[in-house]
Amino acid sequence: MIAPAALVETAPAIPQTFAVEADRARLSEVAVKAFLALARAWSLSNAEAAALIGASPSSLDRMKRGQRPTLGQDQMTRVSALVGIFKGLHLLFADGAADLWPRRANSGPLFHGKTPVEAMIEGGIPLMLDVRRTVDAVRGGL
Repeated sequence: MIAPAALVETAPAIPQTFAVEADRARLSEVAVKAFLALARAWSLSNAEAAALIGASPSSLDRMKRGQRPTLGQDQMTRVSALVGIFKGLHLLFADGAADLWPRRANSGPLFHGKTPVEAMIEGGIPLMLDVRRTVDAVRGGL
């Protein structure tokens, strides 16, 4: 049994958001590295990768050359959703199939015959979040 003196009240943890610039600055380098690895695994073109992260192709090229800007709130949200999708797919499928799924046409209601990559480029953050929730639900994470 725990002695009452050992019970220490702590303040609830502040939820992580991407609204605070200092937090984004701290997280941006690893977010960019993760996104670039995901882009390679999914065989994204430069234009597709730039559209998914919400950057210009020239900004993406600078990231590839090692420049690590502080990502904006929307960009951090995009990377978070995409990394969640990537991780969920790798929990569902063998590695080869997990990395092919985003490039295959999908007749599901979120995609309307497009590939998930095409659909997420068109649908932006809301569709990325829907895809992440769907992948999580399929793997039993919800």
